[in-house]
Amino acid sequence: MTDAAKTIIDYLIPLNNKQRNLIFYIDELLDFIEEFLQRDLANNRLIGQYGAEIIYQNISNKKKLTILTHCNTGSLATVGFGTALGVIRQLAANNVLQLVYFTETRPYNQGSRLTAYELVHDRIPHTMICDSMVGLLMRTQSIDAVIVGAVRVTANGDTANKIGTYQLAILAKHHEIPFYVAAPTTSIDLTKRTGNEIFIEQRPSSEMTTMKGINIAAEGKISMKNKFIYIYIFIILGVQVWNPAFDITPAQLITGIITEHGVFKSDELAEKLLSLQRSINSPLP
Repeated sequence: MTDAAKTIIDYLIPLNNKQRNLIFYIDELLDFIEEFLQRDLANNRLIGQYGAEIIYQNISNKKKLTILTHCNTGSLATVGFGTALGVIRQLAANNVLQLVYFTETRPYNQGSRLTAYELVHDRIPHTMICDSMVGLLMRTQSIDAVIVGAVRVTANGDTANKIGTYQLAILAKHHEIPFYVAAPTTSIDLTKRTGNEIFIEQRPSSEMTTMKGINIAAEGKISMKNKFIYIYIFIILGVQVWNPAFDITPAQLITGIITEHGVFKSDELAEKLLSLQRSINSPLP
């Protein structure tokens, strides 16, 4: 978010200095925003194409695929196509997708609220599961690949994503299922060497203890009783909560990182992106 804001500010300051006519200023600003949107949409579609290609070419029997995803990485999270969900959309468009399993994604239910909506809207065959069902799903069903997004990718290929991603990667490794991360290069931060340098936000406890304002966990209460001149105060604490927003998936659990410039192994990510930067003479964000 900081990098995105800086990009906009860096554009607005010189624009503000050179434009005296407010109408021209607004028109040029809108053109910039439209161009920004179209570029992001084009990058999403490239991620979808590269991802669908690499996943399908690694399937030996060329059957229709069953994919597992987590959280929401579609048009509601991007600008109209998606990253991990964009890959799934592309597989569906190529007529090589059998089924998508997706997690409800507790505690904030981005899967059941957002991904479900997009899959129903696009009429993509799907089945929702609870987060805690992933292990059994992988053991009893044929899952061809796991595809997730990322909010940050470090120089060594570690990724930060919605809480629950790390355990999916561990389970995928155990069951020998390819685990892909789909993210634009704007999410790659080469200034951070490993995932240990990424700050993990702690979210409000209410995201876990309530749903649509209704309490679903043990509540705390204060009981007071007046007996003669004494007041007895009895405090029962409600359930205590630890609610990190993201977790870190180590690079060694990741099969490939899908970007708008292709699919990279974790150990080659930094070198290839720096080479790409030099070739196009455009610094990475």
